[in-house]
Amino acid sequence: MKRLFALSGNQCAFPGCTKVMVNPANAKDSNICHIEAANEDGERYNPNMSDRERADYGNLILLCVQHHDETNDVDRFPVEKLLEMKRQHESNQMTRRLNQNPSMLANTISAIAGIDTNSKFEQESLNSFSVRDKIKHNSIKRNVSMIDEYKVYHQRLNTLYDELESQGSIKKESLLNNVRGTYTQVIGNIVMDSPNRLEIIQENSDKIIDEVFEILYSKLAESEFWEEDIIFGLRLILVDAFMRCKILEEPS
Repeated sequence: MKRLFALSGNQCAFPGCTKVMVNPANAKDSNICHIEAANEDGERYNPNMSDRERADYGNLILLCVQHHDETNDVDRFPVEKLLEMKRQHESNQMTRRLNQNPSMLANTISAIAGIDTNSKFEQESLNSFSVRDKIKHNSIKRNVSMIDEYKVYHQRLNTLYDELESQGSIKKESLLNNVRGTYTQVIGNIVMDSPNRLEIIQENSDKIIDEVFEILYSKLAESEFWEEDIIFGLRLILVDAFMRCKILEEPS
């Protein structure tokens, strides 16, 4: 719930709606809505989802009462449209927060670098490949739009990393190794000792990205570094880490 309300800016996700969901007086305008219904008789019910998936962040969208009722029209609002609505709203909120707090990325770098994941330092990959090739190589689907949109912040992060390195800081190395260590932990639980490593990663690529986020988010939320803006910065940093081959597999 904390993640849903934070990334939505405590605001209805319907385009053009600025209604605040929870205020000091009440939360009557707030509807936490299932994109794919929780029950069989609900809108857009997906029998292939588990109950946990139905109740998880990825299947939830924050809407006011009026727009919750409006989106019950499944012909006008299929699953793909609601997912895109949620993604676009959260992206707009992220841009707004970044403009309001220019130090958001620097604070997030410090926070991720400061958590203890027991990861060993690795050299950064210097091989050249296109982002599209890596997306295709790993069979990413649901997170493609996020990667395409947030990859433009790669140069901004590069500048921050260069400034830190010029000051003798190892925050960049600590951050990237914490991300890599978390990725290694996630795929270890998914691939285990199977000889079909790449095939399994391709089948679970979106789930892997989400689980890396969840683990790091949980560690940050429990740390002394926590602040709400870090949840926005974490998304940008994970897309950047994907481009640096700290998450998912490098194309041949």
